[in-house]
Amino acid sequence: MTIELHTWNTPNGRKISVALEEMGLPYKVFPVHIGKGEQMKPEFLAISPNNKIPAIVDPDGPDGKPVSVFESGAILLYLGEKTGKFLPTSLAKRIPVMEWLMWQMGGFGPMPGQVHHFIALENEVDRAYGLKRFSDETRRLYGVLDRRLATHEFVADELSVADFAILGWAWRHERHKVALADFPNVARWYDTLMARPGVSRGFAVKLD
Repeated sequence: MTIELHTWNTPNGRKISVALEEMGLPYKVFPVHIGKGEQMKPEFLAISPNNKIPAIVDPDGPDGKPVSVFESGAILLYLGEKTGKFLPTSLAKRIPVMEWLMWQMGGFGPMPGQVHHFIALENEVDRAYGLKRFSDETRRLYGVLDRRLATHEFVADELSVADFAILGWAWRHERHKVALADFPNVARWYDTLMARPGVSRGFAVKLD
């Protein structure tokens, strides 16, 4: 069964094509021209809620049912689980794989991506421009989360490590200059989590 790879010629797209090749999985590329805004089309949104490439559709997913996966890190983990390749089964060996995958997803990708953006500008860019750019993107991401939480109690239905990961950043919403009242579903989710004894202890413990 051929996997659909919806992508464009970017670093995030290339990491998936390389993995598919290394794993020997058959696939077909469906170009998503991000320069023309094709990532905003409803049909792409259906498989990639964050409007970002890449995304895949595997017609032979879990239990033989079709499945779509978005976010390059999630795709890599999925493909590793599917094939049993390039993802150790031993937890001890899997830990560094996950550590460095998260390091890339959280840092060595987003930050170079901003260098790509600013280095291409011909004129000097002042603080106000950069602050507006990143503030607008931050609010957009809060909106993505708010839409998800409009139909889900937690981001993955049941409470999971994904909620804890997101909460760590939502905790800084005041520093982001974001009022949770503007995102009522996020506010509901945030208050629910912060009321949990374990979460409360996690924020109370001294870490510095």
